[in-house]
Amino acid sequence: MATLKYDKNGRLLFTKEMKKEYTVLLPQMASIQFRIMKRVLDEYGYNTVLLETNGPEIAQTGLKYVHNDTCYPALLVIGQFINALQSGKYDVHKTALLITQTGGGCRASNYIHLLRKALKKAGLEFVPVISLNISGLEKNPGFTLTLPMARKLIGALVYGDTLMLLSNQTKPYEVHKGESMALVDSWIENIVGQYKEGRGFKLEQQKQNLDDMAKSFSNIERTIVPKVKVGVVGEIYVKYAPLGNNNLEAFLGEQGCEVCVPGIMGFALFKLDNRLQDIELYGGNKVKYMALSKAYDYLEKMENLIVECAVKYGFNPPGKYSHLKNLVKDVVGLGNKMGEGWLLTSEMLELAESGYPNIVCTQPFGCLPNHIVGKGMIRKVKELNPNANIVAIDYDPGATRVNQENRIKLMLAIANENLQNRLDEENKKSMVKKVKIRTTVSDKK
Repeated sequence: MATLKYDKNGRLLFTKEMKKEYTVLLPQMASIQFRIMKRVLDEYGYNTVLLETNGPEIAQTGLKYVHNDTCYPALLVIGQFINALQSGKYDVHKTALLITQTGGGCRASNYIHLLRKALKKAGLEFVPVISLNISGLEKNPGFTLTLPMARKLIGALVYGDTLMLLSNQTKPYEVHKGESMALVDSWIENIVGQYKEGRGFKLEQQKQNLDDMAKSFSNIERTIVPKVKVGVVGEIYVKYAPLGNNNLEAFLGEQGCEVCVPGIMGFALFKLDNRLQDIELYGGNKVKYMALSKAYDYLEKMENLIVECAVKYGFNPPGKYSHLKNLVKDVVGLGNKMGEGWLLTSEMLELAESGYPNIVCTQPFGCLPNHIVGKGMIRKVKELNPNANIVAIDYDPGATRVNQENRIKLMLAIANENLQNRLDEENKKSMVKKVKIRTTVSDKK
């Protein structure tokens, strides 16, 4: 058994010895992206398990070890970790937990302290917690984020966002059910295989892979029929995680909708942009500023590749970060950057603009920023986009799934009515056009 070591502040470290012996548990969030990221960590010698556990017992475990006023995503992530440790599936003396820290003032930076407190309360304080961050917040001898590893993890977001976008636009229309998700699985294996061979994460290689991806999805046999298009926004965990939003995407799919969930790349650019603005406004390390600028330019180039491949093969492209930033001018200040900040408002504006006017705004309990830039901006978004049909859904331990889904169904009833009205109007215009053509031909005779 590995010897437990602590830093000068008493924090339990994840050592090099532990890397060889320990299983590292990862929380689930964005399914496609995290599946690729897990495989990247495995490639670098970590024995990881991506937790797929679901059910009410997760929230109940979270409530047992986290104060009930804590934000709902924190409660779920911590509940999922402790539930796994208490399940008997893992040797708790040879298990570690990994969680991200963005360096901001919201959940992604502060969960780690709540998690350690909860572990102590559960009698599991000997379980090390690894921080995955690019801000130098915490370091561990047994976990090093190298440049090649970072490039592959970023590539996982690029490929994952693209696969999510392409599958969401083909799945509702596919003739052979299951073909889109089978193609997602195939591409994940393809990308992981390339990574192992030292390929697939350079810019030109990514460009070719993304082009091939879009082409393969465009070849799926589809029946194009009018469907209600629904966008999903909100706090990042609840927006993506089926555990956090009660399988929202699956529910919308069952209702016959085409779903659009904005990718994680926009959030990554948002976080880098915020750091750059902070240095510009308040001063800071010039070397750090240059490094962040290069990282921002790199992500922007990859964002352009996603847009290009989508447009080339007839898919609706994601909104570019620069366009999203421009959309919120005179709507909400760019200083609103805690959590998802102004980006959440901008995503609603972009979805309404790009053909997804029906929007579910996921509101986790305890997330004050989300309520301000999400629910608090709905009226303004509707003023700017009269066709916007938005419903804010609260997610917390006390909210029932039936109530959430009934409220979404009310939004969808309006969406279906709007769709039918649009189709009727298009039919009328088509009939008028035909009559005019016939009249013109008759006059000539």
